[in-house]
Amino acid sequence: MVAPAHLKSLQALEMAIRLGSLTRAADLLGITPAAVGQRVKTLEDYLGVQLLERGRGGIRPTGELTAALPHLRNAFADLEAAAAELDLQRGHEIHIAAISDFAELWLRPRLEAFSVQHPNILFCINGEGRAPPRLGKVDCEIGFGPVLEDERHSLLFHDFVLPISSPLNFQRTADLPPETRLEGFPLLHLDFYRNDPAGLSWPAWFARNGFQRTAPERGIRFQHIRELLDAVDANAGISLCGLALISDRIERGAVVLPYPIATGLWTQHGFVADFRADIARQPVARFREWLLAESARTRDWLHHRVTAS
Repeated sequence: MVAPAHLKSLQALEMAIRLGSLTRAADLLGITPAAVGQRVKTLEDYLGVQLLERGRGGIRPTGELTAALPHLRNAFADLEAAAAELDLQRGHEIHIAAISDFAELWLRPRLEAFSVQHPNILFCINGEGRAPPRLGKVDCEIGFGPVLEDERHSLLFHDFVLPISSPLNFQRTADLPPETRLEGFPLLHLDFYRNDPAGLSWPAWFARNGFQRTAPERGIRFQHIRELLDAVDANAGISLCGLALISDRIERGAVVLPYPIATGLWTQHGFVADFRADIARQPVARFREWLLAESARTRDWLHHRVTAS
């Protein structure tokens, strides 16, 4: 029986020979070229023979390895076929990689209803869930960025960015003139939209709406929406934030909008889902159909909020 450590060494050896490079083998294995070389050396030390020759033209098998290469290649080809077959048998598992704010604020709360209708479909989101994590590609990636729409990519929705506040901070500033009410008031900055071409920052917001504020670039910065919401809940300040992921908080009054909708702006980037082209399993198809339907509801809610005000 081949020990697990030797199996990894044999894998590194076969891949290095097949690709003609320790570096290319390392890229596929997700380790460093030095680690590939160490795995091969471990095998050489165990067998007591040299397996690779290194020269200006790259690497090549020694005479001792040449006779064993066909068996080695066939063995790993059979292992890859077995792994692919086992992967197909995990048909009721869906593996998703999504930006954390989308996963925590939008996707997970809604998945509860989907799971009631489809209890046999198990999810693993960002490595956590009822389905165990697995190596390799996920079934769906969800990110925020330039909009792509083709056979693999689906636009879920754009976002609408507007100042948000806790109810208490809204009461503190409500009676002040809108043009100057934020002078001296703490501003919270969200970097989630920093790469969006629309210019979704406090300095741009003040300039666009003709409001006054000394040093609008100052204040606490947050990378994630979830962290920002904790600060807003704690009455730490007022922030610009997209409405798409916090509709439930707005509807129940946990977050309020201290300025008119007209002061907000649509993002140019959007939340986009990328589904693997090589997987057409029925559970994934059902999830995709559900995801697009839920996204349409969010789009409808956003447009109603924007046009009705």
